[in-house]
Amino acid sequence: MHPGAWWVWALGLGTAASRTTNPLLLALLMAVAGFVVATHRTDAPWARSYTAFVKLAATVLVIRLAFAVFLGSPIPGTHVIVTLPEIPLPHWAQGVRIGGRVTAEGLLFALYDGLKLAALLVCVGAANALANPARLLKSLPGALYEAGVAVVVALTFAPHLIADVQRLRAARRLRGRPDRGLRGLLHVGLPVLEGALERSVALAAAMDARGYGRTAQVPAAVRRTTGALTLGGLLGVCAGTYGLLTAAGDSYGLPVLLAGLGAALGGLWLGGRRSPRTRYRPDLWGVRAWLVSGSGVAVAALMIVAASQDPAALRPGVIPLVAPDLPLLPAAAILLGLLPAFTAPAPAARRAPAPAPEESA
Repeated sequence: MHPGAWWVWALGLGTAASRTTNPLLLALLMAVAGFVVATHRTDAPWARSYTAFVKLAATVLVIRLAFAVFLGSPIPGTHVIVTLPEIPLPHWAQGVRIGGRVTAEGLLFALYDGLKLAALLVCVGAANALANPARLLKSLPGALYEAGVAVVVALTFAPHLIADVQRLRAARRLRGRPDRGLRGLLHVGLPVLEGALERSVALAAAMDARGYGRTAQVPAAVRRTTGALTLGGLLGVCAGTYGLLTAAGDSYGLPVLLAGLGAALGGLWLGGRRSPRTRYRPDLWGVRAWLVSGSGVAVAALMIVAASQDPAALRPGVIPLVAPDLPLLPAAAILLGLLPAFTAPAPAARRAPAPAPEESA
């Protein structure tokens, strides 16, 4: 399946997470992403990044709660949990405090806010774990090929480095040598750095042999038009996204976003003329890719509609202090994100083995 479909699906879930602060819906979104990753993740090095993203999301949530405890919250509250010693600050730091009262309303507001950011990180981690970065590079426009190569190299360096460390530590343990402490770190670190250098030299030689970085000559007018379209399109995308995220920009946000996307795509198409290259066995966008990406887009669209029709259910308040409810229609929309678990092809290592042929009598 086309790796871009996984990114469209994950970005759809992330868009849905950005439209709500309901902890029940956010937990359901993270559960959907985790289930799809558990059923379709391979044993490739980049697939192990999902655990790191989950740990990062948990760390962000803890930091957000710690800020609410020690630095205060903009939400006033009457249910005081604990009163910390407050450090007096100068007059120019008005509005900022260290310590003081910790209320249940402020802590709950920080929890909702941190869960939204954690859900976004989990969705991005799901895309990184499911989409092959090398195959995704083949699908990039020609204008982004060089930047895409740099991103792919950067994303795959850390997993290979971790795999080398684990392999060398296991080899030292088999030989009865220490693999922990400063001495073990020195004996493991040098071979790891040597292996990383060898891979870098081999990658540079392979890229040079394939003509990486060589561009075709295009007229100056085409170059200027490409730059104007790309820059103007990106500015339009930024302005349209800002309009969609703010309440005052509902009228102009979507038209500006669509115009910016059109201009940016036109600039990328013209810029691709400077990078003459062919694709060997290009990935086709088939029916399964449409189903996977369509499920993510459907989740995002339905959540946007639900947020406009019933904003109180998707953004529960903390004053008064009440438990959030689970709205059924948005929850059913999020469950559409489970469609890739049943329509996307399963990894080769997880497929059931073919039954052995019966021996004839």
